[in-house]
Amino acid sequence: MCRFATTKLPSPAKRERGRGRGPALFIIAAMKTQMPADTGPTMPPGDSRTLKGKRGLQRLLNATRYSAEGLRSAWDDEDAFRQEVILAAVMIPVAVALPITLVEKIVLVGVVVLVLVVELLNTAVEVAVDRDSYRIDPLGKRAKDFGSAAVMLSLALAGGTWVAILAAHFLG
Repeated sequence: MCRFATTKLPSPAKRERGRGRGPALFIIAAMKTQMPADTGPTMPPGDSRTLKGKRGLQRLLNATRYSAEGLRSAWDDEDAFRQEVILAAVMIPVAVALPITLVEKIVLVGVVVLVLVVELLNTAVEVAVDRDSYRIDPLGKRAKDFGSAAVMLSLALAGGTWVAILAAHFLG
């Protein structure tokens, strides 16, 4: 049984006199008085909760390392991501070199980067769905299909944007 269940809450009239302090405040106060002192994290090694709460430069360094690990993992394990990175390595320099306005260059580079971002998110969904089982679950299949559709739409947007800008400059 919970030790906090016996805490008596004040009547609504007393709460009103207490400047709007509701029952939650009294429950929290009761819990604090009955809880043992914090002796620090007792989580097992490898538990991701031990990484939470980092601040400042350490947080930035951790985030950078995790991002690099994610990119490396996607490159190593995902054919589609690798193909899109190779395409981006060709398309981004072409966009920069084209004789078009700065805004158009930014748009062309932006849609290429958007494809990479959406592919990473799709990969994250697929990995999360496949984490426990490779069994085909209807909800898992829907999630994967949604991710695949998002990649397709981002590719269509990128292709359409490139065609529109290049056609306006070189065919018009």
